Amino acid sequence: MTDKPTALIHHPYQPPEGFEAVQPAVHKASTVIFKDTAALRARSWKNRAGYTYGLHGTPTTFTLEERIASLEGGLHCVLAPSGLAAITLVNMAFLKAGDEVLLPNNVYGPSREQARVLLAGFGVVWREYDPADPAALAAMVGPATKLVWVEAPGSVTMEFPDLRALVQAARSQGALCALDNTWGAGLAFDAFATGVDLSMQALTKYPSGGGDVLMGSVVTRDLDLHHKVLHAHGLLGVGVAGNDAELILRSLPTIGVRYAAHDRTARALAQWLGSQPQVSRVLHPALAGSPGHDHWAAHCSAAAGLFSVTFDERFGAAQVDTFVNSLRHFRLGYSWGGPMSLVVPYDLDVMRKGPARLPGHLVRFSIGLESVDDLQADLAQALAAAFTR
Repeated sequence: MTDKPTALIHHPYQPPEGFEAVQPAVHKASTVIFKDTAALRARSWKNRAGYTYGLHGTPTTFTLEERIASLEGGLHCVLAPSGLAAITLVNMAFLKAGDEVLLPNNVYGPSREQARVLLAGFGVVWREYDPADPAALAAMVGPATKLVWVEAPGSVTMEFPDLRALVQAARSQGALCALDNTWGAGLAFDAFATGVDLSMQALTKYPSGGGDVLMGSVVTRDLDLHHKVLHAHGLLGVGVAGNDAELILRSLPTIGVRYAAHDRTARALAQWLGSQPQVSRVLHPALAGSPGHDHWAAHCSAAAGLFSVTFDERFGAAQVDTFVNSLRHFRLGYSWGGPMSLVVPYDLDVMRKGPARLPGHLVRFSIGLESVDDLQADLAQALAAAFTR
């Protein structure tokens, strides 16, 4: 007679087939069981028709990859445990010692730090370019340039570039072009229509929508590029958990209505703040007068719930901090795309040098799903608390 522990591990029961529900099942595995040695030897991590090891995917993660690829307008997707990890996958897949990578001077801060510390340490040359000047970028791209990153819009300061011109400049010498599409989320514009080779986004933001999970993705239409990213994924060992994939899958069906709601409220509040005497400038690409607005209008049909403002230079950092600390519905915290509105003050003297420098103290807002009237009243009372004493 088989002992109970063995019988529990090797129990013969299998649930009946035919169960179907709204949400996909959550499969969690490190080890994947093969039917026989022929099946084991026939499987490959490159072929998504079967399973090899939990790191390379389960039915749950394969399902999420297919849906993210569709959202982005691509054909292939690789998941990573954060947005920064997705950036790392692209860099590790396509850069080696002696290669050059070009970053916009308004790039996501941790991406710059990765280039400065890790990539440079590996012998990769990195330089920054002005995303408002595609001709200057074209002049920088040379034989050693293997990868050019583009962002739309720029991090924190929200400049929207001429994406098609930047991509054309990047690829003029055969360099690959990768887009950080976290802001667009696959909804504001068609990433691959701009000509990019790879589209990366932090699923942490709008695809999640809950502020409770970290994940990233890399999407492409080219199978060879996909295999290179997939190979880097396996060698770096950056898998995602089934329960995390479940959270994204549960939220994806509502991303369109959530994104539109964030957009409506953000535009209304950005326009209202632009009319306040304490505010010197509103940085929101969908608003006329914001840097790159014409390019946004040429590329986009929507905008994320994210914008920044700069306060008049007569106000000091302490007053701006008082404004931030006086907010009640806006909570102080990084990230964006969730149900709660967030706010962060930034030190532009640290973040930006040269032509990207803006006068005054900058505050970035991530608009959540609260009532626009409540958020506007909160902003009004905080302005009064900080700037009218």
